[in-house]
Amino acid sequence: MTRPKTRTHARLVLLGVIAVGGLGACTPTVRLQVDPITIYAKLDADVRVRLDKELQDLLIENPNLF
Repeated sequence: MTRPKTRTHARLVLLGVIAVGGLGACTPTVRLQVDPITIYAKLDADVRVRLDKELQDLLIENPNLF
């Protein structure tokens, strides 16, 4: 009578090992992909003219600045 219990026990153990192995193989994978960002920047000559004008005004107000 001990043989059927031993076989049943061995089958249950084997089934448990297979189940644990199967669950271990199903680990989720998370991947993060970031697309490159293209930035187009254009400096206009008007910006330089305004900046130069502001600097000239600042130098006129404070001649000892530099």
